[in-house]
Amino acid sequence: MTSATPVAPHSTPLISAQGVAKTYRTVSGEAVEALAAIDIAVQAGEFLCIVGPSGCGKSTFLRLVAGLTEPSTGRLSLAGNFIAGASPEVGIAFQNATLLPWLTVLGNVRLPLRVGGFRRSNDGTVQDLLAMTGIAGFENKYPYELSGGMQQRAAICRALARDPKVLLLDEPFGALDALTRERMNIELQRIWQMSRKTVILITHSIAEAVFLGDRVVVMSPRPGRILRDFKIALPRPRNFERTPSEPEYLRLTREIRALLDQGAAASP
Repeated sequence: MTSATPVAPHSTPLISAQGVAKTYRTVSGEAVEALAAIDIAVQAGEFLCIVGPSGCGKSTFLRLVAGLTEPSTGRLSLAGNFIAGASPEVGIAFQNATLLPWLTVLGNVRLPLRVGGFRRSNDGTVQDLLAMTGIAGFENKYPYELSGGMQQRAAICRALARDPKVLLLDEPFGALDALTRERMNIELQRIWQMSRKTVILITHSIAEAVFLGDRVVVMSPRPGRILRDFKIALPRPRNFERTPSEPEYLRLTREIRALLDQGAAASP
């Protein structure tokens, strides 16, 4: 497999956040500031990973990009247009695969197409997606018949069904065992290199972020701010035989861990 084509550093970003903040109101009326003045640009085809402590607003940011909630202040745009509500240009998969138990794998993957009014002529594309995500041959299985890793493959396949520009992943492998998680990291890298989608991955794993990302953004404790944006220049394709022993990988994981430790120590 050849290395991914580098993203042009000065091209117009696909996703742009300028001064984006989010404040929630509790049932009692108390204001909870989840995000504070986030500024970030994501290029088309880029693989961005976001790490930070629990409750720092990582998932909130993903929900904002997905159009599932609105920022309290600031500007958030996709391809130059304000993000206003859910869009077929954005696919999302969560930590829990959230597959409908009464539908087969094929039924779950087709679901966004059915809801969106797409024709059955898209079945060729669906079959291509099943092959790309490694679940061809499992079309007629139900979720309970699949392992956790296979369920997540199906969820990623479903998120790609409408051929979105952006794939959002919120801790998709957090519930998997370590060996399966490594295998899924390899598979996700392969899927990304084949599809060339713009990917934003939320993870608590520093090792996973450095292994997968073109960039790793480190966030502070709540209210979430960007502490640092790391460029990951490790060669691709990456693997677990070579990459974790490379000096640059070790340096990056140490620096990110130290930054997170400093942020935790400074939080109240």
